[in-house]
Amino acid sequence: MESDKALVVFQGKKIRREWYNNEWYFSVVDVIEVLIDSQRPRKYWSDLKVNLLNEGFELSDKIGQLKLLSSDGKKYTTDCANTENIFRIIQSIPSPKAEPFKRWLAKVGYERIQEIENPEIAQERAKEYYELKGYPKDWIDKRLRGIAIRQGLTDEWKQRGIEEKKEYAILTNEISKATFGVSIKNHKEIKGLDPKFKNQNLRDHMTDLELIFTMLGEASTTEIARNRDAQGFPENQRAAREGGEVAGIARQDLEKKTGKKVISKDNYLEIRGNAEKLLTNSKTKRTDKTKHQ
Repeated sequence: MESDKALVVFQGKKIRREWYNNEWYFSVVDVIEVLIDSQRPRKYWSDLKVNLLNEGFELSDKIGQLKLLSSDGKKYTTDCANTENIFRIIQSIPSPKAEPFKRWLAKVGYERIQEIENPEIAQERAKEYYELKGYPKDWIDKRLRGIAIRQGLTDEWKQRGIEEKKEYAILTNEISKATFGVSIKNHKEIKGLDPKFKNQNLRDHMTDLELIFTMLGEASTTEIARNRDAQGFPENQRAAREGGEVAGIARQDLEKKTGKKVISKDNYLEIRGNAEKLLTNSKTKRTDKTKHQ
């Protein structure tokens, strides 16, 4: 990990973090120091641990000890937590600076309940966030259609005995290899994505054509599995490979006629968006919609 990527700046203060178990872990003391008006964040954390234990928060399971670089240039064992547990800790901090986080978490939780009750809301929010990030409208339409096709495929797999997350990943990779001639990992490398960052969704960096052929491969897989009544992993793996081959043949035919490869190194890494701006704009847009209803 490069040193300039090992720190996060929040409200002018640095919060140390370390990549561990395929996700970021943040220094708990650093977060507390930002949120409280005290020169003794370690003492505050020590007292807070007692309260968290009384609330049923399993510290031994949720908090990891990692060696982080200190101001004296040496590394010391430090209490760290992933994003989910950092938010949980913030909820137990009675500080005005923590209130914006708490309100945001409550808002996200409420929106999640809305999406469970009405899945169309989730799709509308996804469209809104892609727009705020700056993605082209035509691309967004294809991306959302791809999400719907993907959901149909995973629902089909569930009904056909595919349960483990690992099996979903293997089947998805089978479709990708047959569609594009490369694995998902290699496809990410072509686009300059870092495979260890799981939040870098390959599909969010695909071109229009890549999205179209991805949809074709997954839609074909769904139809083949359904028509054959494929059951269990081996039969669905075969269906995934053949569904991908349908898209792969179409891709190769297009490449012959255009003389251009469908797979592209183009990506949307320059579209990062400001999280606070996205949330603010999103809230404003929804308020405006409500006023006009």
